[in-house]
Amino acid sequence: METSLGVVFLSEVVGSAMLLLLGGGVVANAILTKTKGNGQGFLFINWGWGIAVFAGVLVSYKSGGHLNPAVTLGILASGSETYAAGVPITAASTMVYLAAELVGAMTGAVRCWLAYKDHFDEEPDPALKLAVFSTGPGIRNYAMNVVTEAIATFVLVFVILGAGKFTGAGGSDPANLGWLGALGVAVLIVGIGASLGGPTGYAINPTRDLGPRIVHAILPIKGKGGSDWGYSWVPIVGPIIGGVLAGLLAGVLLPAV
Repeated sequence: METSLGVVFLSEVVGSAMLLLLGGGVVANAILTKTKGNGQGFLFINWGWGIAVFAGVLVSYKSGGHLNPAVTLGILASGSETYAAGVPITAASTMVYLAAELVGAMTGAVRCWLAYKDHFDEEPDPALKLAVFSTGPGIRNYAMNVVTEAIATFVLVFVILGAGKFTGAGGSDPANLGWLGALGVAVLIVGIGASLGGPTGYAINPTRDLGPRIVHAILPIKGKGGSDWGYSWVPIVGPIIGGVLAGLLAGVLLPAV
């Protein structure tokens, strides 16, 4: 039975909003002034993002919990016939996923800002305010920043596609891992952040960065600076390259079920 595109859209909006509410929230808690978690460090942020992905995937079960255009495009590039159970790959379904992921990310970013509004108002550093919404490099070298994002996203999508090939005991059909699959992706996110997140802050998701960056530009955030649009293309292009490459190479490097 096919899942309607309206349900797919709603599912991805809800999941992406949960992702950005909790993901942006852990960054806000770690870096904004006068929060209870101020100064906790990067590993604290990694774990928060991992749990954010876990929650987002669980609540977007009807659409397969993509929450990320790099995942969507990676599945497309892999030659799969479906994005999730009951969701065939078509031009229309692809656009629904991409649009929903952006809308959901923006929605979650707004909710994160509301939760921490007093701390945004008190925070004197505009760069820290922007860092809650979007990523930025430790060393600004656009070419290498793209390479880093592509590598990190390749790992994400390649492992997700590999996990989808796991089979049940003695069977040839992919195993239904349920919430354990979501937990596995969450731990993967923590690992990618700890291993590859240092150079760029590991967006590894175009809408995770673009949606909140748009929200940062629009919202009346007290004392905010610019939204660093000069860098904004990097966390879009890098993850798309990495996700598509993972999809293309999955058919070659991962044994068929």
